[in-house]
Amino acid sequence: MNLKEKTTEKLEGELRELKVITGAPIGVLGVLFIVCFYGLFFTKDKSGTFSALIVLPIALSAIIPLNYGNMKKIKTELESRK
Repeated sequence: MNLKEKTTEKLEGELRELKVITGAPIGVLGVLFIVCFYGLFFTKDKSGTFSALIVLPIALSAIIPLNYGNMKKIKTELESRK
């Protein structure tokens, strides 16, 4: 379904959902990155677990710009309707 075909209320709901869906991974991935960084550089245990886990937040952070792009499209559509 195209953005122009959706109602204003539905677009506003999707925008709120995207904000929550984007905010949660930012927090979780940020904490995971900090924990992995700490474990990698500031602990004596050099088992490789932290170096393997540090890839996760870096790889999964690619989702965040996509969500911001969708939010920008929805905001632009909402502004054009006002």
